[in-house]
This record gives sequence, C-alpha cells and structure tokens, in this order.
Amino acid sequence: MQSKKDLYQIGEVARLFHLSISLLRHYDKTGLVTPEYTDPNTGYRYYSIRQFECLNTIRYLRALDMPLDEIGDFLHNRDTGRIQELLSKQLVQVHKKQQELTVIEHQIKNRLNQIQGALSAHPGEIFLEKKAPLQLACMKKQLNPENYLDLEYSIREMEQGNSPASIFLGKVGVGLFYESLKAHRFKPYDFVFIILEEDDPIKGQVIHIPESTWAIVRFHGSHEQAPGFYEKLLAYFKDEGFAPESFALEMTLIDYGLTHDQSQFITEIQIPLNPDCPGIIA
Repeated sequence: MQSKKDLYQIGEVARLFHLSISLLRHYDKTGLVTPEYTDPNTGYRYYSIRQFECLNTIRYLRALDMPLDEIGDFLHNRDTGRIQELLSKQLVQVHKKQQELTVIEHQIKNRLNQIQGALSAHPGEIFLEKKAPLQLACMKKQLNPENYLDLEYSIREMEQGNSPASIFLGKVGVGLFYESLKAHRFKPYDFVFIILEEDDPIKGQVIHIPESTWAIVRFHGSHEQAPGFYEKLLAYFKDEGFAPESFALEMTLIDYGLTHDQSQFITEIQIPLNPDCPGIIA
C-alpha cells in the first residue's frame, strides 16, 4: 500500500473532479473505479493518482453521454480499436441527438410565434392570411370539449404508435366538416387534428393542404364561446362573396396549459378560402 500522504480522501477526490461522494461510492460498488485503499477501522476510502486517470477517462466519456456499462467494458479491456469503435458509435448518437434538437428548436420557435401572434391579435376581428402548405393528422370523432383537457384522451389515442415529440403543445385542435358549416351546426365537433411539423414521424391518416389563404378570427375564451364566431365568419363569407367549401379548424392558442387566468385565454378559428383544399374525411 502507498503511504497515506500519497493518497486522497474521497471528499477531496469528489471536489477535484466535481463529482458527488455518492457517485464515487457507486463507481466503487460497480467495480468501475475501486479506491486504492479502504481503512478497515474507519471505512474511509482513499484514492491514488492511478485512479485519477480512470476518473478523468470516465468524465470525458460521460460528457459524450456514453453509458456506464460501455465505459466499464472499455476500462477493463483497453484497446485503441475498442475506443475507436465506441467513439464512432457515440458520434452516430450525437448526430441523432442534434437532429432531434433541431426539430425541437423549430417547434419551440413556432410555438413562440403562435403565442406572440395570439397576444398581438385584435380579438373578434376577421383577417385574411396566406399560409404555407399544412399537414394534418386527423381522426374523425364527434366530441364537445369545453377546454383543452377534454381533448386529452383523443390526443393520447392519436399518439399511439407515434413518437411523443410529434404531439407538441399548441398543435392540437378540433374541426368541422363542410356539411356542418353549411348547416350552421357547430357542436359537436367532427374531428380532432394535429398540425404536423415537417419532420414529425407520425402514422395514420395525414391530410396535405396546399398553400392557401385563410379567413381567421381570434377571440377571448375557449371552445364554449366559439359558435358565435363561426356565425360571424359565415356572415363575412356571405358578404364577401366567398363560400366555405372545405372545413374549419379551431385551436386554443392560450389556455390552461399556459395560464390560470381565464381572461387571457385566446382561441382561433380558421377556414381556407381556397376551394381546392381537400375535404377532411375519415
């Protein structure tokens, strides 16, 4: 055994490597890094410089998000070919994570834009907006939600078999078929939908909507206040000589998911003016 003056107590090693004492004990228990000496009387663990090299290697590989079992395998079977193999494998995982983060970044930016647009809108005012092509995942289902919580079960149904990342805050809504709009029948809703991002790997029925101009109205409140604004949109269509030949989408842009203050709730209804938009059918 080395002289104790050449050994370092577990607390000192934890400080030097910015690790917790419990993590060092875990490394010892699993055989990843065993202390040079454990005092039989006090149970104190002591580490030598020889363990420092192992701990530094672990810290480096953990920074690359490499699993501890793979790190342990390398430490006990060191070989340049093996570390090349491990690092190459980890590089693939890093690239995958970068792609996932890029998608999440895009989703967050879209959500921020959606919130900012909702907050800057003039409630009750109808306006036209040209939108880029949309992809909707749809499920035909009659439902009569009073708030976003009433959609949760339907969302979970649509989530089955898909990545949870595909179901993102602010992308979910309800809709009405053309037949319902024509009959001025606004409850119950005819379908639930998710607006898909370009990279969303979702399964099931997907509707592709071309670039279109939409008539949009935003209002304070949630789904229970919507019927009056559908009537306002239909009156606008009649006055302007348009015809709602497709469907309507309705989303709460700001609700309980973002605030407890119901006076801040904002819901949006949008109907495409483009007669070439496909009908949404199941």
